[in-house]
Amino acid sequence: MEHILQVKSVTQNFGDRNILSQTGIECKTGEVIAVFGRNGTGKSTLFKILFGSLKPDHIEVYLDNQLCIKTAEFNKVIAYHPQEVMLPRGPKVKDLISIYIPDKRKQNKVFSSVGISDMLNLRVRNLSLGQQRYLQFLLVVNLDHYFVLLDEPFSMIEPLYKDLIKEKLIEYKLHKGFIITDHYYLDVLEVADKVNVIIDEKIVPVSDTKDLICLGYLSDRSIVKQ
Repeated sequence: MEHILQVKSVTQNFGDRNILSQTGIECKTGEVIAVFGRNGTGKSTLFKILFGSLKPDHIEVYLDNQLCIKTAEFNKVIAYHPQEVMLPRGPKVKDLISIYIPDKRKQNKVFSSVGISDMLNLRVRNLSLGQQRYLQFLLVVNLDHYFVLLDEPFSMIEPLYKDLIKEKLIEYKLHKGFIITDHYYLDVLEVADKVNVIIDEKIVPVSDTKDLICLGYLSDRSIVKQ
């Protein structure tokens, strides 16, 4: 069954500074939606609002054409992979998977994921930062939520895990929708179905890297392999 998340408008100010102004975005299950923007343009702020951890000045969100009245409703259908590693550091990986993902079938999908078998008997604190971020990604995408927000999933991880995350996004978007932001834009463009950039407090759809240059997100010298 297809689901649709529609953010008709969201406004956020911090003091006298406007971060987001009547910004809107839409995501359907089966899609990976990219949101680019320079530092400080409000990408992470938008994600925190959609997850329900930050109260906006104004927001109007619909799920399957039904208005969501309270932001607390958002995290029932929207999962969030933040920039920071939020996993508890003490448990062994195998125990954390069992605790975090109660469904046995989904547990097995995490256990059988490439790279996880070498981590199972290690405590989270003993993993590299890249391993921790990859593990957190796997746990988040195996939750029951229809939509997943991915904040910098390709940052601070080894190339192997970048490739594995791309493969998982293609696999899991069969039944989920993803909204993703990352400064590693070439990695994002490989998996994105639609691309947007935040400019002057608003989300603007773009079609290719030329638009990203015209809108000032990229310079023409930055179109090289990362």
